[in-house]
Amino acid sequence: MSNQNPISAIDNLTSAVNSHIIPNQEYLLQGSVIDASAAVLLHRLRGLCDAAESGPETFHDHEMCFSLNSRGQVPVGTPLQQQPFMLRVRRALDHPEYPWQLRYLGNPELGEKSQPTVLRSCIDIGCCSSNVLEFIGEMGFRLEFEFVLKGYLFRKGRMKVTMSKLFRLPSAQVKSTENLEAMTSSYLVELSLLAPSGQDAVADEIKVFADQLRPLVHLEKIDYRRYTKDD
Repeated sequence: MSNQNPISAIDNLTSAVNSHIIPNQEYLLQGSVIDASAAVLLHRLRGLCDAAESGPETFHDHEMCFSLNSRGQVPVGTPLQQQPFMLRVRRALDHPEYPWQLRYLGNPELGEKSQPTVLRSCIDIGCCSSNVLEFIGEMGFRLEFEFVLKGYLFRKGRMKVTMSKLFRLPSAQVKSTENLEAMTSSYLVELSLLAPSGQDAVADEIKVFADQLRPLVHLEKIDYRRYTKDD
């Protein structure tokens, strides 16, 4: 067991962040593909991504998004930088024995027009116990929304590609994973890469791979400001 005191541990963590060792930035492109074309895109991803013979990983997850905003919603017209602090909790419905996941995602940064991807801060904690909900509840977080994702995960080097279907929950507490209502007749496709701060060159790597998926899916740098109203 380490005899390192908490102050030294914090100093080491701070030093690691400042030295750009910890992957805390997510580079992201998003798009969608209709159900009728999903099989074609899956075949294309199998050919381009790693572990082509074994096929993609599958997932069936329940995700909950929590906010520190006491009113539980963001007023229309609120700038992105003023939105409340958000945390996401995810659990695997198909593997209840797996640990829960806690994730912080910062507000999307579009950067310069030449920047090919969205950039946002990202911190993942992948080994949480089921009482994580009680823990963040005691901190003042309140549930904003929740949904179920079911889909496929591909890897290409450091990049991750997910192709997922979103479902509404029949009730606040998931008791059955069957007969869920799909939100859309399409799949959400996300191409992302986690890297330490300052490695913006990886955005070009993502863009090159995204271009190989056209015209099956157009992965884009989504401007989230289009979904808010100005005063």
